[in-house]
Amino acid sequence: MSRFDRYLLSQFLALFGFFSLILVLIYWVNRAVGLFDQIIGDGQSALVFLEISLLTLPNVIRVVLPVSAFAAAVYTTNRLTQDGELVVMQATGFSAFRLARPVMYFGLAVTVMLVLLYNVIVPASRTVLSARTAEISANLTARLLVEGTFMHPTNGIAFYIREISDKGELHDVFLVDDRDAKSSTTYTAQRALLVRGDIEPKLIMFDGMSQSYDAAKNRLSVTHFSDFTYDLGGLLVSNETPVRSMDELSTTELLFPTPAVLKEVGSPKAALLSEGHARIAQPFLALATSLIGFAALLLGAFSRFGLWRQILGAVVLLIIVQMINNAGFSASNRVSNGWFFVYVAPISGILASVAMLWIAQRPRRRHAAGPGPKSSEGAMA
Repeated sequence: MSRFDRYLLSQFLALFGFFSLILVLIYWVNRAVGLFDQIIGDGQSALVFLEISLLTLPNVIRVVLPVSAFAAAVYTTNRLTQDGELVVMQATGFSAFRLARPVMYFGLAVTVMLVLLYNVIVPASRTVLSARTAEISANLTARLLVEGTFMHPTNGIAFYIREISDKGELHDVFLVDDRDAKSSTTYTAQRALLVRGDIEPKLIMFDGMSQSYDAAKNRLSVTHFSDFTYDLGGLLVSNETPVRSMDELSTTELLFPTPAVLKEVGSPKAALLSEGHARIAQPFLALATSLIGFAALLLGAFSRFGLWRQILGAVVLLIIVQMINNAGFSASNRVSNGWFFVYVAPISGILASVAMLWIAQRPRRRHAAGPGPKSSEGAMA
């Protein structure tokens, strides 16, 4: 790699890191606000919120990197043009394709990052996130220890605590067990303790009453107790079989789905093939966006007013490529064996960049007022 390529590549990477950091923080903060309300509202600690937030970061980074690559390419190219550095290199005989070589290195470096994110890091983080979410949902203690709110930890169960003392005692407890269609039991107690048993957690209630209603006999039975132990293990039983989503499957499982995988996910084969090939095609959008940002600005000549028209054109072209990407992914899901549609957007972006580079290196017409045989001065002579 020549010194010029290393210099340009360092400029691109430095601004790419800056834009990525800013965009990731903005996107993450926006997502974290809703996540904070959900997790803290369920009685979880701040450490759980931090853990879940970190597990969602790879997916956020995956979305942000192509945009950061485009922003870095546009900003760097515009600054180097205004400083005259690219103009000098073009004057020394560098063609547009030669100037784009460090941009290609930069785009390929971001593509490699995205390949790792799409195919390794994001599926692994989503698997851990799914397992951790299920574990948090099964954390009955944190879900029940919320005062002043009616909670429904599972279907047919309603639980209410008026107040939780500093010592951990539950005051004025109300519990309704309506899971059996033939009978319903209501428990009320002045005090209660939530303790961990040998196998399952238990709720020990003091100075209370149970009311059992038998729907078949239309009879209500009332029992007063000084202490009563209610087994909470039944609340943790779920009839639903945990399944993986497509985001948790490996790329190999998506590209070569077995009948067991298709049954587990519950999606058609076309959707899995589309997702698998998207993990290969989407990273190359970073190469396309960086080349678009660079090539579009090369179309403009040096101007003290900046290259705002070329920048606007690059943004419009980026939006068009993203629209093609969305349409291609949607078509690949609808059409059988239509997975090749996911490659249309990256290929279109790269071809558009090549076309703009070819136009940028073509000899421009001389200005009508400038010297030369085709100018007005040459015609008068």
